[in-house]
Amino acid sequence: MKIVILDGYTENPGDLSWEGFEQLGEVTVYDRTPEHLAAERVGDAQVVILNKTPLTRKTMEMCGNIRYVGVLATGYNVVDVACAAEMGITVTNIPSYGTDAVSQFAIALLLEICHHVAHHDRAVHEGRWERCPDWCFWDYPLIELCGKTMGIIGFGRIGQGTGRLAKALGMEVLAYDRFPNDGGRAVGAYVELDELFARSDVIALHCPLFPETERIINRQNLEKMKDGVIILNNSRGQLVDEQALADALRSGKVYGAGLDVVSTEPIRGDNPLLTAPNCIITPHISWAPRESRQRLMDIAVENLKAFLDGRPVNVVG
Repeated sequence: MKIVILDGYTENPGDLSWEGFEQLGEVTVYDRTPEHLAAERVGDAQVVILNKTPLTRKTMEMCGNIRYVGVLATGYNVVDVACAAEMGITVTNIPSYGTDAVSQFAIALLLEICHHVAHHDRAVHEGRWERCPDWCFWDYPLIELCGKTMGIIGFGRIGQGTGRLAKALGMEVLAYDRFPNDGGRAVGAYVELDELFARSDVIALHCPLFPETERIINRQNLEKMKDGVIILNNSRGQLVDEQALADALRSGKVYGAGLDVVSTEPIRGDNPLLTAPNCIITPHISWAPRESRQRLMDIAVENLKAFLDGRPVNVVG
């Protein structure tokens, strides 16, 4: 059996092993695959493993041996799943592998906004503390989170994980989700969206991207928020109207933003958030600790094993 991995570098830049897949077939790994080379590289392979490389109807029709597509991510919009279903191709994803890592990163973004640790570290190394007449200095307001309110939009596994960490910091947790559950109630209080906007000092986005959540952070909803609110997004960039957020940062309506995702990735040089004040942007790395990538690898291998055993799991589409 031939297995082609189209874009393996982000999952495994060299610190993991493809051995699990290699035990199941003849493996060819490409670090990255432009869309126009996908069909050529898939060739006559029966198994395609990918992360962000689009697998289109055209490619699947050109590569008639494909029987299984394993997505190395939770989101699977890069695959034409309707075509796959028509052609009898099983498509699987990884529904949960980075819950703790993504929750941890949301709090890391928040703490950086509250303390600007990296900025003050650079200031010390640049000699500013040595030259300072006082025994300490700071360039930004330092914010204590205990007693403040975090509102979390999307209260599934990751949202609840972030909520637990926020509670450990002494914060009150509010949540908005279409499907309230007892697990969520043990972490925070479910409220309507407008109430969350009005009461929260910090708003964290952990919801999927649906038509109803696209640009949920927009001019109208920003006006419903407290002055000086902090906004965190390490879910999907399209949840935010980026120009509206940039304007709100400039006006001071939003004190700070911590973003690990943007609408177009890699980020474009004309993204308005690049020049917005007090806006921390990281390159979509919430999911990337070695531990969570190893977990993803293990689940991906088990997904393929289950398919080969005739009992596929984590099937999408």
